Amino acid sequence: MIKLENVNKTFDDFHALKDFSMNVNKGSIYGLVGVNGAGKTTVIKHLAGIYKHDMGNILLDGENVYDNEKVKSRMGYVSDDLYFFPQYNLKMLAKFYRNMYKNWNADRFYELIALMGLDLKRRVGRFSKGMQKQSALALALSTMPEVLLLDEPIDGLDPIVRSRIFKWIIEDVADRQMTVLISSHNLKEMDGICDTVGIIKDGKMLLESDLDELKTKMSESGDFEHSPPTLDEIFIHLYEKDVTANV
Repeated sequence: MIKLENVNKTFDDFHALKDFSMNVNKGSIYGLVGVNGAGKTTVIKHLAGIYKHDMGNILLDGENVYDNEKVKSRMGYVSDDLYFFPQYNLKMLAKFYRNMYKNWNADRFYELIALMGLDLKRRVGRFSKGMQKQSALALALSTMPEVLLLDEPIDGLDPIVRSRIFKWIIEDVADRQMTVLISSHNLKEMDGICDTVGIIKDGKMLLESDLDELKTKMSESGDFEHSPPTLDEIFIHLYEKDVTANV
């Protein structure tokens, strides 16, 4: 479904991605984890077609992503650094998205907005950060994407809204085989919904694995006091040891 092959990206003198490779299967929820500055957002912005890579391949179903509107129209994207047109309210944004995405689902959008308790007529620029994040998620989910890219999606959201959002995402994965890539610092939350994880360090893929298989391997290693270890514990253990993908 999603494939990155030996991707390199340099910003001025900073080598952000170094021969980075990743595979995300259709209908999976893939968690990309790493410390600040590891390269998570850079990976997602390449997949969203915002950044152009220097070397390597970035493919969706075998097609190049960059400068490919047909491919990008199949994606929903929620950025960590949100931006909305300054004068737009949610009703105006819904009209804009309806004209941009052929699978736009107005009924879903208004249902999500009602459940979130957001004001359709208030300028989104005047919303709190959490309300803006909810707005972006409602818009992205209502495009009925085949691929959903989420960069720190739960940052600033209260527990009830987080629970609702993940419920909708999991239902879309089950019902439509939607593919999800999530970058997040909240490993406890990721542990509960992801079936695959990739650990990125200094712009390189440290490890990529089915989460259940990884927990089984880590349990058998004898390095943890209890079994199975949490994703949080595994992440700290592997990051400190700089273990590579042959775990």
